[in-house]
Amino acid sequence: MTKEMTEGSPLRLIFNFSLPLILGSLLQQTYSLIDAAIVGKYLGINDLAAVGASTSVVFLIIGFCTGCCCGFGIPVAQAFGARSYSDLRRYVANSLWVSLIISVVLAVVTSLLCERILFMMQTPHDILHHAYLYLLVTFIGIPFTFLYNLLSSLIRALGDSKTPFYFLLMAAILNIVLDLFCILILHWGVAGAAIATVFSQAVSALLCLYYMFRKFDILKMEKGETALDKHYIKGLLDMGVPMGLQFSITAIGSIMLQSANNALGTSCVAAFTAGMRIKMFFMCPLESMGIAMATYCGQNYGAGKTERINMGLRASFFMVCLYCIFCFIVLHLFARHIIYLFVDFHEYEIIEKANQFIVTSCTYFIPLGLLCLLRYSIQGLGYSKLAMMSGVFEMVDRTAVSLFLVPILGYTGVCYGDPSAWFAADLFLIPAYLYVHKRLSRKRCYAQAS
Repeated sequence: MTKEMTEGSPLRLIFNFSLPLILGSLLQQTYSLIDAAIVGKYLGINDLAAVGASTSVVFLIIGFCTGCCCGFGIPVAQAFGARSYSDLRRYVANSLWVSLIISVVLAVVTSLLCERILFMMQTPHDILHHAYLYLLVTFIGIPFTFLYNLLSSLIRALGDSKTPFYFLLMAAILNIVLDLFCILILHWGVAGAAIATVFSQAVSALLCLYYMFRKFDILKMEKGETALDKHYIKGLLDMGVPMGLQFSITAIGSIMLQSANNALGTSCVAAFTAGMRIKMFFMCPLESMGIAMATYCGQNYGAGKTERINMGLRASFFMVCLYCIFCFIVLHLFARHIIYLFVDFHEYEIIEKANQFIVTSCTYFIPLGLLCLLRYSIQGLGYSKLAMMSGVFEMVDRTAVSLFLVPILGYTGVCYGDPSAWFAADLFLIPAYLYVHKRLSRKRCYAQAS
């Protein structure tokens, strides 16, 4: 069932739309946490470090896929807001073709290069083999990851954020069961954890595909609408590629930071892995709120109701601030207890380092929340290339931290890598959003005058 976000209270609309997104993201991060917990508890610290040694590389590739998929959903949201349903169907069809090509090429290239990547990242020798297996399986599964993210983005563009959550719930349960089966019964180690995740995503993607074309009447293709079309491909790539590159550019800085952390030894890698999984769990609602704003802005822009965009941004920032305060309190009080899920009580050094990473990060969640809202809002309004530049600021900042701060402060420098990058991105995004909003206001004035 489709839903328009061009009428009614922005706060209520965005909250109701983002809630399934938040629950879905939390669910996705939950089985990521469980992955790491099972590996850390049953396979040991070295295997936990092996899973985490390539986290930023996975984010580089999977982030590009996720960004492209979010971008492909924006022309669909704009066409839906404008009620141009033939254009909407052509965008959907062409996005499927483009995604198939991109995902297969990515899977082949990254699978061939993953061993070299781990060497370049100074991965400790004692975890190199298992890190390679985990990374290889993850890369082979890229087409399924791409397909799920694309279909979820398209369904959300039509105003339905609940259905992807239901499929994700099923995938999460399946993933946990397969994790235990592959690791404890089949003894496949870290490769088994990756296989469980890829298989679960494949099931979720196929269910989304079946549901989307079965339930949405406006997606019933008419003659000629499924064909490849240069005009629609260009529109998709203009939105999707900058968003994908934004994630990848951001991840380059993360790779530099993780490489600097890898050089500090296996205990730092294990602490970083546990800390990063917990941080990602708590920050994913901020990302989900941003995705909701992309759809909200896209639909209102398509409907010509740009005056509602600032209202939506203010409502979203209010909700983000409340959530960030909640995270600050919970993580300052209970971070150590959560870390015990991953490592044994006697691993004092790892527990202390992971706690330091988490507490430092959550202290600066409000700048991160503002980053998510502004970046996705700018993208939803069609300025993907401008939003991409914020990723450049993040990359430069993380690279500077890894080259200059980590050698001086060690692991403490690693802990401040992300917060400093969030501030750097905000310094660009705030004036960028004001520029975009000013341009849209002028367009509205011209339209009203004519």
